[in-house]
Amino acid sequence: MHIHILGICGTFMGGIAVIARQAGHTVTGCDENVYPPMSTQLEQQGIRLTEGWDPRQTELCPDLYVIGNVVSRGNRLMEAILDRGLPYVSGPQWLAETLLRNRWVLAVAGTHGKTTTASMLAWILEDAGLRPGFLIGGVPMNFGLSARITDSHFFVIEADEYDTAFFDKRSKFVHYRPRTSVLNNLEFDHADIFPDLGAIETQFHHLVRTVPGNGLIVANGAEASLDRVIERGCWTPVERFGAAGGWQAGPPDADGAFDVILKGETVGRVQWDLLGEHNRLNAIAAIAAARHAGVPVATGIEALGRFRNVRRRMELRGTVRDIAVYDDFAHHPTAIATTVGGLRHRVGDARILAVLEPRSNTMKLGVMKAQLPASLHDADRVFCYAGGLGWDAAEALAPLGDRARTYTELAALVEAVSAEARPGDHILVMSNGGFGGVHGKLLERLAKG
Repeated sequence: MHIHILGICGTFMGGIAVIARQAGHTVTGCDENVYPPMSTQLEQQGIRLTEGWDPRQTELCPDLYVIGNVVSRGNRLMEAILDRGLPYVSGPQWLAETLLRNRWVLAVAGTHGKTTTASMLAWILEDAGLRPGFLIGGVPMNFGLSARITDSHFFVIEADEYDTAFFDKRSKFVHYRPRTSVLNNLEFDHADIFPDLGAIETQFHHLVRTVPGNGLIVANGAEASLDRVIERGCWTPVERFGAAGGWQAGPPDADGAFDVILKGETVGRVQWDLLGEHNRLNAIAAIAAARHAGVPVATGIEALGRFRNVRRRMELRGTVRDIAVYDDFAHHPTAIATTVGGLRHRVGDARILAVLEPRSNTMKLGVMKAQLPASLHDADRVFCYAGGLGWDAAEALAPLGDRARTYTELAALVEAVSAEARPGDHILVMSNGGFGGVHGKLLERLAKG
């Protein structure tokens, strides 16, 4: 079958493209604002990309159009598909009906940590010899791809609560029908489609309603929002993590290693160097989910010692003149605070220069601008790219005083950060987009002295 994917460079749709190609389908696609790592991954897979939404793409005559949620009514190509009565389907529906049916799906949901936890879970299953398929909203460094299909019974998926398509306003994750589901956390986000936290809780309850009675829900026991979701009705066993009586992570030593505790008893020790309590919670959730799939706890713990994290999760992009430049996907205030705090724990008193692009739809709307100053508390300097915002970033960051500066031109921001940086500093770049290739521009400018 030839499928043509609209919105192919999004992390989810790009993953669908990769596994569809691996499954033997002919795959083409289109998008705009193409940037790595997804564009690079697609090119490496030999998938032909078309820039933009030219209606003449219908001349490719695919058997089916798979539509990403970036596409809306008024899109020129979509209008041509509708006018001509051509066959189309959403990405999640195509995935569920074509590749997930009759598989043991392990779905990882939550406002934060989905990508990292799903990557940990996939790696534990892989290290245990189960060769899972997976579709993850990032590129796990243990695999080098964001998605793959195998002949394994197991499939790990990052379960996103964002809506499915312009013609299906349910959350993506209701399509997946998981047997094992991780509920990492739940905060208000996606202000462009959800009016309040209660609306998101309703979608999470829809997910809970799809998990069978012989399945398992692994839920963060410290999240009142998830308690409310489960209290609305649950027909599946629940194991909680991050709270007394369930799965817990002990305090880390100086190198990052920590004990895994189950019902008050230490069951093993994870030896790794990942930062932050959030990653320890991600780890115990992944261990619990993998145990449900038959992987012994000790095997899961040992596997995490070989886990290499995910690209764009505190990824060191380079060091010039003893100045380190990191790339991180953080874009919600909670994630920003966790990321900056984790780096602070690692570098001690060294200076952190936080470079931020408020790019998500929620951030562009300014819904969480008041939370930004507190989330950046642990940074010594803050440089905010304010291009395209509908609110005054300088005013929002005013509580930080002269520690914060805003810029509407990328070149000016690069110049300012480079002028401020000195040997021993750590430049932490945070955005959920390509950020105009700012990481490379910073490293190039720093090299010039």
